[in-house]
Amino acid sequence: MAKAKTERRLKDNEAQAIARTLRVSPQKLNLVAALIRGKKVDRALAELEFSRKRIAGTVKKTLESAIANAENNHDLDVDALVVAEAYVGKSITMKRFHARGRGRASRIEKPFAHLTIVVREVEEKGEAA
Repeated sequence: MAKAKTERRLKDNEAQAIARTLRVSPQKLNLVAALIRGKKVDRALAELEFSRKRIAGTVKKTLESAIANAENNHDLDVDALVVAEAYVGKSITMKRFHARGRGRASRIEKPFAHLTIVVREVEEKGEAA
């Protein structure tokens, strides 16, 4: 006897992609995620392409994955997609030490973060013909 299939967390017009354990602090990653929240996917991709932040390339790759999931797995129209959600979660923190003067040591923390991007298909507003 198999376990009952769990319900899908997202709606039928949504798709998501998750990037786990990114080597950047959640605070810095959230700055880039805030750039694309609520925007159409083509506009969001353009903003990430020309962003000067180091992590923007990884965020762009995750957004492209969410778009591909929407197109291939859920048969959504790519031209009607918007970034519905882009949120960041904390992951592990590597602890390192830095030798200081007089035999002391300082702690260096190297944080990691998770990124989840949800894209949603929206129907265009009624255009008068």
